[in-house]
Parts: sequence; structure tokens; C-alpha cells
Amino acid sequence: MRFERKEKYTMDDLLVIMEILRSPEGCPWDREQTHATIRNNLIEETYEAVEAIDTGNSELLCEELGDVLLQVVFHAQLEKETGGFDFSNVVDGVAQKLVERHPHVFGNVTVHNSGEVLENWDAIKRRTKGRRTVAEVLEGVSPALPALMRSQKVGKKALKAEGKAPEKATALSGLEEAEKVAASLSQTAGEEEKLQAMGKLLFSAAALSEALGVEAEQALAQYCDGFVRSYGEKDQ
Repeated sequence: MRFERKEKYTMDDLLVIMEILRSPEGCPWDREQTHATIRNNLIEETYEAVEAIDTGNSELLCEELGDVLLQVVFHAQLEKETGGFDFSNVVDGVAQKLVERHPHVFGNVTVHNSGEVLENWDAIKRRTKGRRTVAEVLEGVSPALPALMRSQKVGKKALKAEGKAPEKATALSGLEEAEKVAASLSQTAGEEEKLQAMGKLLFSAAALSEALGVEAEQALAQYCDGFVRSYGEKDQ
């Protein structure tokens, strides 16, 4: 397959490059990969893009978004080779979703604020995914998410499905109860008992974060960064 070097490449060029890399005349490493073997690459590249956002590094963000896009193209090429979907299906799928879930832009629905936009988005998502029960809605939250992030999202959706709003007092009460349970465990407590207690404590902390309007994952990451920096300052 012929390929000419360019000063600036396009999306079509990227697809061709990946096809060449996966061809018999391409790269041995790229040819060996599967969805499973490059799974963690997608996670790592995504977090590196997030780091660029957190540090406000626009130049790095451009590079890291390219790395994320590479992973998308790679997975799409793997599927194309087995007769599954290809990159055009990925693009079509997300475009169809955006049009369908923005009826206030591409249809005749009227909204007055971003809150109503999110309400419509969730309602359309539940309908298109066929999720009718609370359990089905909660199961729709990916278990691959970081546990703290997943906990906050699951708790939020559970409250919403029950027609309730996050309340600081209720969340704080739940956290205090969980803290007492965790503190009462002795060294002789079983492993499963300790896991359950600490799980309840962390889930309650995520619920309190939601009631306060704080992203639990971001709060913990920020605190952890400060904790690490404090030791660096001590060493100086």
C-alpha cells in the first residue's frame, strides 16, 4: 500500500496509516494487538489528556487528544478486520446520538436552561436504552469507572429515580453512621466485614460530595496532590 509523506495529515490519512500498520507489511507489534491488549492504553491516554486539562497545558492537551484518537482508530480498525464496525460507524453513531439527544437544537423542543437539557438527555437515554427500572438505570453506570466516581454517579441516579434530591443533612448522617461502623471493627474482624464497612464509608462520602455539589473523584485527587506536595516541602 503506497503512502506519501505530507506536511500536514488529515483524518483520512490517519485511517490509512493505521491500516498500513496492521497490514502484513506493517508493524509486527501493531499486528499482534487485540482489543484486550490495548485496553489499558486507552485508559492511560485518557488520563494523560485529563492531566493536560487539569494543568491548563493546551499544547500537551492537543498531543494527548491525538493519542486518545489513535486508540479509537486502532479499535475501529480491529473491528473492521473482523467484519464488525469501522470508523465511519463510530462517527455515525455519535453524530446520530448528538442529534437525537439535542431535540432543542435539531428539533422543536423548547428548553429554558441547562438543567432541562440534562433532564431531556437522561429521558431520551433511558428510552433508547430500554431502561425502565431503577436497577436497569443503575446497571447502566459503567463498572469500569473509578470506584469513587461510580459511587457518586450511582447514588445520584438512585435518588433521582426515587424523586429525591441530594440533602446535606441526610448524606452527613449516613457518613457519620458509616464512620461509627468502620471505627467499631476490631483487628479480628473478617476481611469481608472490613470491606463492607469501608465500602459503606466511602460510598457515604461520595453521597455527601454530591449533596455539596462537589466531584468526589476530583476532590480526592486534589487533596492527594496537596498531600504529596506537603512532603516535598518538608524535604526542602
